[in-house]
Amino acid sequence: MRKLVVAASAIALLTSIAVAQETPNPNVAEAKGIIKELFGTLKGELEAAVKEGGHTNAILVCKGRAPAITDEMSKKSSWDVGRTSLKLRNTALNKPDAWEVKVLEHFETRKSKGEDVTTIDYSEVVDVGGQKTFRYMKAIPTQELCLNCHGTAIKPEVAASLDQLYPGDQARGYNEGDIRGAFTLSKKL
Repeated sequence: MRKLVVAASAIALLTSIAVAQETPNPNVAEAKGIIKELFGTLKGELEAAVKEGGHTNAILVCKGRAPAITDEMSKKSSWDVGRTSLKLRNTALNKPDAWEVKVLEHFETRKSKGEDVTTIDYSEVVDVGGQKTFRYMKAIPTQELCLNCHGTAIKPEVAASLDQLYPGDQARGYNEGDIRGAFTLSKKL
């Protein structure tokens, strides 16, 4: 009888572990929804800016609107929303903290092992000043549109505009499919 109880307990434990692994984390789902909206809004505004005035016009959207869109997303959600990278363009706004650097480096390792950049993400509950905080990052893959300002063959007028607006810019030399950076979100639990 005791063996039967132990076996039943073991089966129940294994079943609960399997269910827990299959149940998506609601914080991850919420973060992904915020990123989808942020990315869609930003990409739409960039495409409209390119259509209206070329890639130098898109730089102005990135400089002014991208931080504003990110702030709007933070205000309408319970999350701190941002973007960061190991190769920064705007060093004043997007500098990664130590946790983000570690995650971005891990993303690069995962990519080097063949993982699809479009699926690379990471989440963790961490202690921030004595407060449990849920942190989530999602890799930003370099797409064709990105190469006009972040690629290896940037037009001279675009490079001149970047040099003027972003002294110390490090965010060039990417190829399609590279990890351009990451969306980074956090929320106190």
